[in-house]
Amino acid sequence: MDAESQDAEIVKGMFRPECRPPSLVVKPGVGLFFLCTHRHTASNTNGQTLRNITMVQPPRVTIHADESCLGNQFESRANPGGAAGLVEFWKGEKWERRDFWHSESDTTNNRMAIRSAIEGLTLLKRPCIVRFVSDSQYLIRGMNEWVRGWKAKGWKRKGGPPENLQLWQELDKVAARHRLEWSWVRGHTGHPRNEYANYLATRAAKEQSSSQGFVDSGFVAWLEKQREDRERYLDFFEDLLPGGDGFP
Repeated sequence: MDAESQDAEIVKGMFRPECRPPSLVVKPGVGLFFLCTHRHTASNTNGQTLRNITMVQPPRVTIHADESCLGNQFESRANPGGAAGLVEFWKGEKWERRDFWHSESDTTNNRMAIRSAIEGLTLLKRPCIVRFVSDSQYLIRGMNEWVRGWKAKGWKRKGGPPENLQLWQELDKVAARHRLEWSWVRGHTGHPRNEYANYLATRAAKEQSSSQGFVDSGFVAWLEKQREDRERYLDFFEDLLPGGDGFP
């Protein structure tokens, strides 16, 4: 085993039990890089000095997502739906923003809520610290309260399998890559990021379109139009520095 591999094994042993297994990047001649959200000392229990070890914080990303399903009042015909989100992360000295959206020809609001999380988290290229915000209590309570119990019981609940089981299982697998905070926001109350995600999801449902990945965001342009045409969000400042937790 070479020196860098030995160091890798030493550092892995330093991570606390509550840490997810760290992502290791070995750069020959440069050193070892680990992705972890906690602080760790750079020596083992024998006091052995480690070479060129850097702890790298995962990116902090906020996703504001929403869903739409058209024609829910009609039981005898297909109900097209959309799922979408606004992604924000601080890079250098400014916010970087991306949009995504997805559509299905016949679906439900609950299915699209789960799909909004699957799509957004899958598109992240590496493990991140994610604050995921949605007005769907079904999604947020599901990930904060229900999924853990379903898994412990073999993906079962009293009365049979959970509704939308395959989607929940897919989301659970995708979410395991990230450190997640699931946050609920009341919908249709003038929250600009939530309203923008709703606009994207509704448009996707109507047009039956998909972004095919992340695309440059139209959030700022949408804000300006809302301000000019409807005098909304005049007291909202989209370029404020990140808060103490690194999020908007």
